[in-house]
Amino acid sequence: WLALVSLILYIIAFSLGLGPIPWLIMGEIFPAHVRATASSVATLLNWSLSFLVTLFFADVAEAVTQGGVFFIFAGVCTAAFTFVLLFVPETRGKTFEEIEALFN
Repeated sequence: WLALVSLILYIIAFSLGLGPIPWLIMGEIFPAHVRATASSVATLLNWSLSFLVTLFFADVAEAVTQGGVFFIFAGVCTAAFTFVLLFVPETRGKTFEEIEALFN
């Protein structure tokens, strides 16, 4: 029961916290003329990579141990965090035109 309750609590916390942030940023960052296409490509990439992680987790865990897999995940998260800090602009209080000007 502990594992099931922990999983449910994680999903709830993720859905209320960090989970929706990429979807919100997509709507703000992409220019209007490419927003639909770019959001579709980003969504396809997200679900495709999620599928691949699920598909190959056991094989990779067998090759590098389960702890090794989580170190790989930690490395990817660290790289993504660094990318966001360096390249994703703050959009709070800005209009779409101001955000688009940040990328020009």
